[in-house]
Amino acid sequence: MPSSSSSLFLSFCRLSAPRFPPKLAWRPEGWVHRHALLFKFSVGPGSRLFASGYAHSAACEVSGDLPNGEPEGSSSDGIPWRDGLALLGWMESRGIRADCNTYAGLLESCLNAGSLVDAKRIHGRVLKLGLIEEDVICLRLLDVYSVSGDMCDAVRLFDDVRNRSGASWNSIIVGFLLRKQSQRALHFFFRMLRECREPDPNALASLLRASSECNVSWHLVQQIHAKIIRYGFSSNPVVGNPLVDLYSKNGYVDLASLVFEELGSRDSVTWVAMLSGLSQNGLGEEAFLLYDHMHRLGIIPTPYVFSSVLSACTKCELLNQGKQLHAQAFKWGLFSETFVSNALISLYSRYSDMESAGKVFGGMLCHDGVTYNSLISAHAQHGNSDCAIHFFRDMQLSGFKPDSVTIAGLLSACASIGDIQNGMQLHSYALKSGISSDIIIEGSLLDLYVKCAKIETAHKFFHMTSKDNVVLWNVMLVAYGQMGNLEESFKLFHKMLVARVEPNQYTYPSVLRTCTTVGAVELGEQVHALILKTGYEHNIYVSSVLIDMYSKCGRHETARDILKRMTEDDVVSWTAMISGYAQHEFYLEALRLFEEMQLRGIQTDNIGLSSAISACAGIQAIQQGLQIHAQAVLLGYSKDLSIGNALINLYARCGRLRDAYSAFNTMETRDEISWNGLISGFSQNGFFEEALKLFAHMNNEGLKANLFTFGSAISAAANITDVKQGKQIHARMIKTGYDSEVEAGNVLITLYSKCGSIEDAKMMFSLMPERNEVSWNAMITGYSQHGDGQEALRLFDLMNQEGLKPNHVTFVAVLSACSHVGLVNEGINYFESMNTLHGIIPRPEHYACAVDILGRAGQLDRARRFIEEMPIDPDAMLWRTLLSACRVHKNIEIGEFAAEHLLQLEPHESATYVLLSNIYAVARKWDCRDRMRQMMKDRGVKKEPGRSWIEVENSLHAFFVGDRLHPLANDIYKFLEHLNDKATESGYKQDKEGFLHDTEQEQKDPTVYIHSEKLAVTFGLISLSPEIPIRVIKNLRVCNDCHTWMKFVSRIMDRPIVVRDSYRFHHFKHGSCSCSDYW
Repeated sequence: MPSSSSSLFLSFCRLSAPRFPPKLAWRPEGWVHRHALLFKFSVGPGSRLFASGYAHSAACEVSGDLPNGEPEGSSSDGIPWRDGLALLGWMESRGIRADCNTYAGLLESCLNAGSLVDAKRIHGRVLKLGLIEEDVICLRLLDVYSVSGDMCDAVRLFDDVRNRSGASWNSIIVGFLLRKQSQRALHFFFRMLRECREPDPNALASLLRASSECNVSWHLVQQIHAKIIRYGFSSNPVVGNPLVDLYSKNGYVDLASLVFEELGSRDSVTWVAMLSGLSQNGLGEEAFLLYDHMHRLGIIPTPYVFSSVLSACTKCELLNQGKQLHAQAFKWGLFSETFVSNALISLYSRYSDMESAGKVFGGMLCHDGVTYNSLISAHAQHGNSDCAIHFFRDMQLSGFKPDSVTIAGLLSACASIGDIQNGMQLHSYALKSGISSDIIIEGSLLDLYVKCAKIETAHKFFHMTSKDNVVLWNVMLVAYGQMGNLEESFKLFHKMLVARVEPNQYTYPSVLRTCTTVGAVELGEQVHALILKTGYEHNIYVSSVLIDMYSKCGRHETARDILKRMTEDDVVSWTAMISGYAQHEFYLEALRLFEEMQLRGIQTDNIGLSSAISACAGIQAIQQGLQIHAQAVLLGYSKDLSIGNALINLYARCGRLRDAYSAFNTMETRDEISWNGLISGFSQNGFFEEALKLFAHMNNEGLKANLFTFGSAISAAANITDVKQGKQIHARMIKTGYDSEVEAGNVLITLYSKCGSIEDAKMMFSLMPERNEVSWNAMITGYSQHGDGQEALRLFDLMNQEGLKPNHVTFVAVLSACSHVGLVNEGINYFESMNTLHGIIPRPEHYACAVDILGRAGQLDRARRFIEEMPIDPDAMLWRTLLSACRVHKNIEIGEFAAEHLLQLEPHESATYVLLSNIYAVARKWDCRDRMRQMMKDRGVKKEPGRSWIEVENSLHAFFVGDRLHPLANDIYKFLEHLNDKATESGYKQDKEGFLHDTEQEQKDPTVYIHSEKLAVTFGLISLSPEIPIRVIKNLRVCNDCHTWMKFVSRIMDRPIVVRDSYRFHHFKHGSCSCSDYW
């Protein structure tokens, strides 16, 4: 029998239209809404009212007293709950009593709408009607109070009810768990057990799910599990599934596996929970093995299971297993499930296989927002900004809305390639979509403008954002750091502190790196003090940056102290310390620290290895360098760019150019440092032509040379006096804008000086907008080498007047200038002033210059005393200088004295034997001369043969003594005979005294005119047009006879001749030499 309220309401539905109250009218369009209202709020499930009153109730529509439309509160199925309350009021005004199902429905609507106030009104009505003991009403009220957070009224209601159902206990317990009051939840759980209420599986499952969502104490979970075991629910999947999920999410995979194994039956939820748990805990292989076991059991995986295993493969980098799953998904037709395809896209994207990801995308029946977000993020992460933007636009056309993470990824992609245009369009989209204020979007936008060098825009945007986000402050600090703008960086840092934004472990490193970049270690110390105050000194990241700053700024003791105080071994900190040592040429300390790091078991990285290799290069420790090279190969760093560059430098410095070239060729990628290292390596080892070929090859590869590259190439050209190629390189420097750099001007001065174009060097010096000590040194040295000692000394005085301090190099040039022009007293005064006026302690090369000054002037006894009174031990260079002076002035006694010391220091140097042999020959001591030559043979010493070079039509021609191998040898010798005749007619007399002991000639042939420099000059005269000067290079000192001969030839042919020998430049013009016969 229907209840009285149902009967009355049924009677109401059968009333004819005219008998309705005045405000009730017929509305056919509101029927569906009203039917749902009646069913929801007046009729309980299964009531006969629906069957008997359905058709007739369609005849009327309540209006006026019952508000129409959708007020602010609605139930979950769209039914306005306030209409239900109005209907209830209308019923009560006519004496119709609602039953418990009606009130339960109204309470459920209050629950969905979150209306605690109306729920309490209904609570009051059911109390008056005595319906509070009805389980369905009690349960709904408990749900409303629990969800609303009113646990006091929930407990009061619960305690007032005498007959509590299991669902009621479950509701109150879950309510406390939702409020994260795990102890109260545990109290009611055990109270339920004390009251002899046996928990049912559904209640326990709800309790476990709530525990998972609310992160309750682990102690509570263990006690719930114990009760599950006690009541025999261990094999029940209703309880087991949430328990597996709970254990897996909290990292207790072993416990989850035990529960999984104990389950009597497993459904898809069970497998998904276990597979997801393994995946989330980094056990991808175990997840795949479990899936394989499931497959062998004949269980066809559901799409959710399949998706879980694919996620495991993605997270744990199991590409091959993922590909197997892809094949199975195709076999079982699982591509119809969008989330399975999404998982495959994530898998391939993780491995940069965007082609396969694109194929999966193209084969999908339908796409969703996750599909597009995954693909866009993947392309953005891999720098494919164009593809990312394409899919972004396709996503918009498909009606899907990208989330903040996707937009942030797109912005990052644009920032990485400097695509400011698309980046600004994305900014516009973020503004229109209302997500521009999202923290991740703000950070990405700021990063975009910073990386695209839009610093002003970034600054303006930063001031428009919320100032409480420390990430944004950090981005701006990094931006100023990259610019090296210390002032703005510290201003911003100060504003940050004033705004009470607390710096984090990324803030301090940003400021410290700026200090490192500009070398402001004092300001860095102030930041360090603040770090100590705020307690970040033990943060590994902060400590590593502090070590990097102090070590790069030369404060190695402070850096080492921080390293010692670190509580954890961090490879970045150790490598920063090693790198700092190597950069400041503390090579032994760097290698000791590298060894100590390995002994402590710290796995080095590419930075540590490259720094250690650089340290080996600094001290030319080739064996240790080879060991570190082998270690780099074993650790998988053989293709690393920084290590490859360090190896090129190592092998080049140690003279192993073949190994350097091999290291260069094995590099997959090369940068300017790679090319510079190899070019400078060849140049420094005397392979100048090879260095220039490499420079040309670098240009052909389309790589841009930097200032160091140009410097190495010009140095190579200067050393072979290739002024033509030097000028070509100079032109390239002008084209690229490097010619205005001070360093560029310096190397160009050296180039033109070494190539004999002292006027070009002078012009370069005068055109330089600014000069440093190196500029002055280069010009003074140039004048000195070209025999213009007076001009060199004048420049030295000007240098002092401009306030520039001379250094060791300056005084080598000044003393050499004094030596070349015979300024003995001035030279010795300059030498003495080094220490007394300039505080420079003389080095061996300065003592050698002083001995040369005295020796060239013939003051050999004074030179000998000078050596004997030196505060340092004389080296081979000093004794060789004295011996050369003895040869010029034919002093056998002091010559023998110098040769004796020289042979002790360099027993295999041929120059000593040749010089002393020549002294004996001049004195006609033939026995002594023959004894010296026999000593050379017995010791296996070979004299370097004399060679001369001249460039004609872009080709370098080399000549040896008596050379007849040149294709034009007959023409050369014929014209040389003509020149000798003309010179003899003009007063030239051949120096026959020294032909048997000449520094170049070994054979007993009186034809002195076949010296290599004569052949080179003669070839130049018959090959070069008259307006081109003759430029010859010789590897040994020009002999007296050739020097005299060239003076005559310059006058006879009216051609300037420039000869650069191992000592200096000789400019022959109109019958005289720039050295004034003093060399």
